[in-house]
Amino acid sequence: MSMTVKYEKEGEMHMSGGATVWFTGLSGAGKTTVCRLVEEKLASAGIPVERSDGDVVRQQLCADLGFSREDRFRNIERVTYVAKLLTRNRVIVLASFISPYRSMRDYVRREIAPFIEVYVKCSLEECIRRDGKGLYRKAINGEIAHFTGISDPYEEPEQPELVVDTERETEDASATKVVEYLVARGYIHEHF
Repeated sequence: MSMTVKYEKEGEMHMSGGATVWFTGLSGAGKTTVCRLVEEKLASAGIPVERSDGDVVRQQLCADLGFSREDRFRNIERVTYVAKLLTRNRVIVLASFISPYRSMRDYVRREIAPFIEVYVKCSLEECIRRDGKGLYRKAINGEIAHFTGISDPYEEPEQPELVVDTERETEDASATKVVEYLVARGYIHEHF
């Protein structure tokens, strides 16, 4: 049985079911910002939506984990479990995680349906330039181990459902592309 959220106003979005939208990309690529903008657009339309951000999850759910490959995978396993529960309860989950290894993202894809991988594309040079926290500088100087893009690899998605390029488009344009994708694929419905 499919649930549709009904509204009186013309131009509102309606939901047909849950989905997990997984934002992946380098630190500083704009994942959190684009994710937050998508959340605002969906929430303002009355769509059940939850945002799961890597930095927040690390503090609340996974504070016991480090940044080794094994710990990163445990982090993703925990997040996946929560996203799976929300998705099957007809919530749009917006998950913003570097998730640097394809095997991690493949695991999430196998566990959650529907799963939409959004590659937040941005060059390493631009991410370093944007680095407000100074993390890249510390990683380059050897002060941070296992830093994605510097001392650990980032494996770009080979066939993501959607690519948003935050070097070439505004954050709002990227967020709009995500919402338009959800509408075009029938995860949410927009009536004009």
